[in-house]
Amino acid sequence: MKYARLGNSELNVSRICMGCMGFGDAKNGQHTWTIDEEHTREIIRKGLESGINFYDTAIGYQSGTSEQYLGRALWDYAKRDEVVVATKFLPRTPEEIEQGVPAQEHIERMINKSLENLGMDHVDLYIYHMWDYATPLYDIMEGLNNVVKEGKARYIGISNCFAYQLAKANALAEREGFAKFVSIQGHYNLIFREEEREMAKLCREDNIAMTPYSALAGGRLSKKPGETSKRLQEDDYAKLKYNGTADEDSVIIARVAELAEKRGVSMTEISLAWLLTKVTAPIVGATKLSHVEGMAKAADLCLTREEIDYLEEPYVPHALVGVMAQNTAEQAKEKHVWSTGNQKL
Repeated sequence: MKYARLGNSELNVSRICMGCMGFGDAKNGQHTWTIDEEHTREIIRKGLESGINFYDTAIGYQSGTSEQYLGRALWDYAKRDEVVVATKFLPRTPEEIEQGVPAQEHIERMINKSLENLGMDHVDLYIYHMWDYATPLYDIMEGLNNVVKEGKARYIGISNCFAYQLAKANALAEREGFAKFVSIQGHYNLIFREEEREMAKLCREDNIAMTPYSALAGGRLSKKPGETSKRLQEDDYAKLKYNGTADEDSVIIARVAELAEKRGVSMTEISLAWLLTKVTAPIVGATKLSHVEGMAKAADLCLTREEIDYLEEPYVPHALVGVMAQNTAEQAKEKHVWSTGNQKL
């Protein structure tokens, strides 16, 4: 396994981050395809044995059971200072907003609950899961800075935002002496490359680590046409993100399969090896031991310039999907508010 510094932090992370969205009680959350604690523990142990020291979860994954499974496994199989643990918090709920719960109080509640779930006194990276258009940015940054000052998180990261939002947030943090975001977790893979328009350039210039999710497009970049899995069948959110461009994406997926056969490796290795030429550490989910083997091997696979060009050549621009499409709708709503004179102060 290879390792790298996570942006402007002092964290040394494996080039592959194990994503934990697939861990948790399948009867207690958004997804029906997650795996139970026994199998979660097997996969985490295999990941540690493969040199993966970077683990990403969220309080929103299966109602906190993902955090619980991860925390108990790491307690049994690793020393705390040998692993880098990241978790994420969600914005205030409509009920909290109506009740007037301040953002700082909300963030404190979230980190305390995550630490309880994980059985830890701090996380290494605390991530703002998605942009909160109902809360002033200053309040968010102050709340996150409080978490760092209290020693409950070493660094902060952000997910699902536009490049201008990340730049604006870090400029505010620099001005106020707050903790700055050291990483961005966005949607980026071979069949969805919209992060290259603005975000990738900002991250290169400011040394912000890119740790993209959906690195294998919900399994689409790891399977030949006709192959399937429980997740491919049941993950409706991934279908929402990828079914609309399936015809265009199939050309790239076919090239991944072709190159994998030519090199005598898996499609997973080809897809991740390409992404590793662009980012610090892609977040890769695993629900089988074989998934861990594929992601670990990818860190050692080097593609030629010709192979990279061959994989990239068929790409066509994609519309924003998932959370970022929702963010675009929120932007439009904000624009309408201002254009009608009903300014939010």
